[in-house]
Amino acid sequence: MPDLDRPKEYWGTRLGVVFAVAGSAVGLGNFIRFPGLLAKHGGAFMIPYLIAFLLLGLPIVFTEWAIGRYGGRHGYNSPPGIFRIVGKKTNRFFSYLGMFGPLICITVFMFYVFVEAWCLGYAWKYLTNTMPSASSPNFVTDFANPFIGTQPGGNGSLFIDPLNNSLIFLVVCFALNFFLVYRGLSKGIEIFCKFALPTLIICAMIVVVRVLTLPANPDIPNANVMAGLGYMWNPDWEKLAKAQIWIDAAGQIFFSLSIGFGVIITYASYLKAKDDIALSALTAAAGNGFCEVVLGGLMVIPAAVVFLGPEFLQSDAVQSASNFHIGFIALPSVFEQMWAGRWFGFIFFILLFLAAATSSIAMLQPAIAFLEEALDIGRHASIAILLFITLVGTYFVVYYTENQLALETLDIWMSTVSIYMLATIEVLLFGWVMGIKKGHTELMHGAHIRLPKIIMFTLKYISPVYLIAVFGFWIWGDIFQDDELVQSITTSIPAQVVIGLILLTATFILLIITDAFRRWERRSTEGV
Repeated sequence: MPDLDRPKEYWGTRLGVVFAVAGSAVGLGNFIRFPGLLAKHGGAFMIPYLIAFLLLGLPIVFTEWAIGRYGGRHGYNSPPGIFRIVGKKTNRFFSYLGMFGPLICITVFMFYVFVEAWCLGYAWKYLTNTMPSASSPNFVTDFANPFIGTQPGGNGSLFIDPLNNSLIFLVVCFALNFFLVYRGLSKGIEIFCKFALPTLIICAMIVVVRVLTLPANPDIPNANVMAGLGYMWNPDWEKLAKAQIWIDAAGQIFFSLSIGFGVIITYASYLKAKDDIALSALTAAAGNGFCEVVLGGLMVIPAAVVFLGPEFLQSDAVQSASNFHIGFIALPSVFEQMWAGRWFGFIFFILLFLAAATSSIAMLQPAIAFLEEALDIGRHASIAILLFITLVGTYFVVYYTENQLALETLDIWMSTVSIYMLATIEVLLFGWVMGIKKGHTELMHGAHIRLPKIIMFTLKYISPVYLIAVFGFWIWGDIFQDDELVQSITTSIPAQVVIGLILLTATFILLIITDAFRRWERRSTEGV
């Protein structure tokens, strides 16, 4: 019997949940963040990336699907409630650990929806043929930076002329996201993902075919498609000695698969008891890998090499750029030199927008589920509370746009540090608290495939050690010993504001969990 006597939502179809989970994973991480990391690290990046996919990505995907469905059977749809069920019901510690789920989703949404607005704005510029010439030496200073607010002294600049920058598109993205989650699970999120995911894949394949048929650039030596493919797959072995490439690879796996966010746990909690989760999890992970490596990598890196040259990818501008920022600076130059570049530019950025939208609505659902079950309120009231919180947070991201320091601070602390912590908690909870045998039984219930036993061994022993070792090495070698980085993300005013916002949101969530736990305990005691 479920612990909570509340109306239960379910997915409309099995295909719908696969599309929704794949949609939550397929996003800006695939088409902007992944190519950006490839540009920085070259072919060496693919080695820790593939290792992280096998030792972290797949095992944690299976973990989240199993934990999520298990918690859903007991009436819980958010990490705090689900962790309580998986752990000991009388121990608040596990529920408090689950606070990272809604915290990460809420805070990442605050900046992710902003980047989503850039995509929609660029797509609109290409569609209406109002995109300025990217070959102009002033393209970055006169258009790109003012459009997204990154020019020096740019704090608050987007509010000066909101109709001519990304702010108006941010309003559209906010309205779309909250309209879809307002519609509910099957009538909003599922329907949108069924449309958006196939559409963005078709758009991506159109651009990939065009990129792979590009002729060599006669003005730049070795600027051809084969050189671009070589840049992707020929490793510089010395780079593997740096901790940053390993943390970037693991972080990319988390970001692109949407693991460590609490999204898959929440989505899986809406499954029926006999729904197959093993094959669904594998299908969603494989689909994401295809979109990331085959589509995302092949779209951006070879095209950049052909039109801008391999040296461009090693330039200081690229190496020091934000993982998100690079696509909005470099790619317009590529499309300008491409035949029918205006239309390929539109197709590319509209697919980015669709990919971002499927991910951003996924971030809202765990927070809504948490507010519903923790405060014992309806969906519409939860959406109203969440709208207020995210509007306040996004305001600070939009206001402190100079050098994107507010965005970068949220990205570091939430999209890297916090998802590492939540992923580690999930693996330990599944392998050592729930128990690997019980977890395997849950995973295989209703499954149409049999998973090799090595996956369970990896989940219990290898994944936790890998997570803790890489994360610890990165914190010590690349954070504590980088005084400039520590200063920029802790002492500047935008960083302090963002960190304060994170702490305030975390405190709000912890207080709600404390109050909810009393009610959950009372219901369990009374046998409700």
